[in-house]
This record gives sequence, C-alpha cells and structure tokens, in this order.
Amino acid sequence: MRAVKGRAYPRIVGAQREPSWVFFEVVLPLFTVAAYAYVYQFMDAKDELIGYVVLGGAMTAFWLNVLWAMAAQFYWEKEIGNLQLYLIAPISRMSILAGMALGGMFATTVNATSTLVIGALIFNIAFHIVDPLMLVAIFVATMVALYGMGMMFASLYMLFGREAHHLSNLLTDPVYLTSGFFFPVKYLGAFVAAGASLIPITLGLDALRQLFFTGGAEDAFLPLGTELLILVGLCAVFLVLAHYSLRYMEYLGKATGRLTLRWQ
Repeated sequence: MRAVKGRAYPRIVGAQREPSWVFFEVVLPLFTVAAYAYVYQFMDAKDELIGYVVLGGAMTAFWLNVLWAMAAQFYWEKEIGNLQLYLIAPISRMSILAGMALGGMFATTVNATSTLVIGALIFNIAFHIVDPLMLVAIFVATMVALYGMGMMFASLYMLFGREAHHLSNLLTDPVYLTSGFFFPVKYLGAFVAAGASLIPITLGLDALRQLFFTGGAEDAFLPLGTELLILVGLCAVFLVLAHYSLRYMEYLGKATGRLTLRWQ
C-alpha cells in the first residue's frame, strides 16, 4: 500500500505543477468532439447522438492514459534507467503499476470531467442520470478493467522493445472506431461489437450512455446488468493476466540478463 501511495503521489502532484498540461488535455479533445457534433447537427441527427459524442470525447482521456501512461510505462522507465530500481525493490510490481493507475486516473478524471462539462455547455446537452449507484458501479468496473489491461500491456510492451511507441500509435485510432467513442457500437454489427467488447471501455461507454441519456437504451448493445457482469469478469481476467505477464517479464529478465538494458 505504501508503494501504491508512493507512485500515485507524483502523478497527482505533477499535474498541479504543470497547469499547461491541464489546458491542452481539456481543450484539445474538444476539437474532435466539435467536429463530430457539427457533422451530426448538419445531418439533423437526434440530440442524443451529440451527447454520445461529448461523453465519448471525455472518455478518450482514459484510453490515452492507459496507452501512454500505463502500457508503455515500464518501457519508458527502462529508457531513462529507473526500471532496475523498481525490479530490485522488495515490493510487488503490480503495486507500482496500481499506484501509477490511481494517480493517472485521478488527473484524467479531472480532465475528462472538465471536457464533459464544457462540451455539454457548448452544445447544450441535457443529462438525465437514471441510477446514480449503477453509474458509480459501471464507472469503477470500467476503470479497474481498463487499467488492468494497461498493466498487462506494460509487461508485453517490454517484449517488443522499441516498438512500444509504434504499438501505442497503432492502437489509438482503431479503438476509437471499434469501441464506438463517437457513435453507438451496436451499429457496427453484433460480431464487431462483441469483439470490441474485449476492450473494457467499449461496454463502459455503452452502459454510461444508457445511464446519462433517456434514449440511450434504444441504442444500447447489451442491457445494463449484462454489461456490468461482463465488466466485472474483465476486471478479474485482466488483473490475473497482468499478474502472470509481469512474472513472465521478470523471469525473462533473470534468464537473459537484458531486461533493464537497451537492446543492442
């Protein structure tokens, strides 16, 4: 728990020491949101679709945080020479990543909430929260599963070496499309939506839209209860996979002796 607190602290405090980061992380997603929102307005689409775009634009902050500040984290730590310190410390490697996740989640939640509020004011979005307790449960389950996937990727990225940066770039935009960040995922078809549901933010977004908008149930891929159960299952799956992938990463480091060194 002290390791979790120690790794969460710099991410929470660091965000306050760089106010410019907050500005760019709040304002820049609004440009993408505005582009989709104006397209929907031009098409004379229903108001819920514009609300879906605003909510999806806010949630992109979490996906980007998982890709860049979680999945690629150990790779960056190796590049700057900190990874060996983490590996020799008498703590769990998952506690390091859990602290990073909590710290990053706090700062990202502030940024995402700001984007959501500003976008709602600009486009006059009306939110109707149906069940606050279910909303909290869905959000927590989505975040745990999503950051659990980030922990698993953190060790897998180590195996790819310098390709970690390219993998993050590769996964960014395709997930925007298949996970339905800017439109209901069910319109991609049942098979594509089912495959995209392996990424926790897909079902999380689908469930949040049902809870934020009165017409969200009509565009939903699955019922709320089913999506919550799947998200809880994904939490367990990704956390277990993260545990074993991190152990495998350490094993390779001990077997090859090159884990904390640059590839020659």
